[in-house]
Amino acid sequence: MDIVLFHSTHGPRPAVREAADRLRAAGHRVWTPDLFEGRTFESVEEGMAHQEGIGREELLRRAVLAAAPYADRGLVYAGFSLGASLAQTLALGDHQARGLLLLHGTSDIAPNASVDDLPVQLHVAGPDPFETDDWLSAWYLRMGRAGADVEVYRYGGAGHLYTDPGLPDYDEEAAEATWRVALGFLDSLAEPGDGTDATDAPEQTRVTRGPEGA
Repeated sequence: MDIVLFHSTHGPRPAVREAADRLRAAGHRVWTPDLFEGRTFESVEEGMAHQEGIGREELLRRAVLAAAPYADRGLVYAGFSLGASLAQTLALGDHQARGLLLLHGTSDIAPNASVDDLPVQLHVAGPDPFETDDWLSAWYLRMGRAGADVEVYRYGGAGHLYTDPGLPDYDEEAAEATWRVALGFLDSLAEPGDGTDATDAPEQTRVTRGPEGA
């Protein structure tokens, strides 16, 4: 599978590269766009301040630019927290999307969003202060109405970004369970002739502001 994997509000931390390597080892081709121009943050507060300074529209623009060169392949969009919300927006707007893998995050859904049985898998802590029970229930119903085929996996007692070994939220048991299920999900999306060479993908691409007016 061809996968674009977006980082969280903590930026392009080592955990993102490690996740991409894990996916490549399973035979997938993975791109990890850097939407923060190399900036990383130890705290959620610092990351969110930087994120807000860039702005949602600019982050979406950068994400679209990062995915565009590979979209004709039929991408699986994936991301962590902030990156998951961006991945969701892109996947719902890409009729060639093969799947959507959400780790620790979701996003609003446009009223006119429509997909054709898009496979979606969400992994989230339970409870998660950023993904409350009420929000997730409403999100699940709205994704279903949009035509997505959604699976939700919740991990009791884990912190928000429990897959990042370098953060206090890390929960090894929950993280390994997440990756086992996620890899099975990705395998289920494969079609005959999907063989990829995981070594030919760049480890990371940096996405910055384009030419004025772009």
